[in-house]
Amino acid sequence: MQSYTEENYLKTIYHLAEKTINVQTNAIAEQMQTKPASVTDMIKKLADKGLIDYIKYQGVTLTETGKNTAIDIVRKHRLWEVFLVDKLNFKWDEVHDVAEELEHIKSVELIERLDEFLGFPKADPHGDPIPDKNGRFAKTQFIKLIELKVGDSGTITGVSQHSSAF
Repeated sequence: MQSYTEENYLKTIYHLAEKTINVQTNAIAEQMQTKPASVTDMIKKLADKGLIDYIKYQGVTLTETGKNTAIDIVRKHRLWEVFLVDKLNFKWDEVHDVAEELEHIKSVELIERLDEFLGFPKADPHGDPIPDKNGRFAKTQFIKLIELKVGDSGTITGVSQHSSAF
């Protein structure tokens, strides 16, 4: 079982790995707003638990177990965001921090019931896809608004910025 901090590292590495194959410790430190030395210490712990592979100066990759754990955390986070917006009337820009706390709940049954209660949503309020209970994401294809030509039409299904100011 992972601590909250370990789960946050796995989730951060997962998100960074969507953009690059080997995630660098400095990128993790920047994303988590911590010192590279702290990241190195945590990387060693995660590697000892078999959740990541780490080669000094080459970066970090998630193992299959680490990736599945990270996807599970992402799933819980996004389901909680849907719940907070749809059922408790939070605004979409208010839910991230609360979902950050709720994503660490360990009850599989609670998350399965939450998913069912919400009607098995495919995306969170920001348009980010929610993986199913098996960790699979629905196939989606997005086109950036800037890529549309004059006269084209589309439906906005997500945003890349989640801040209140945006």
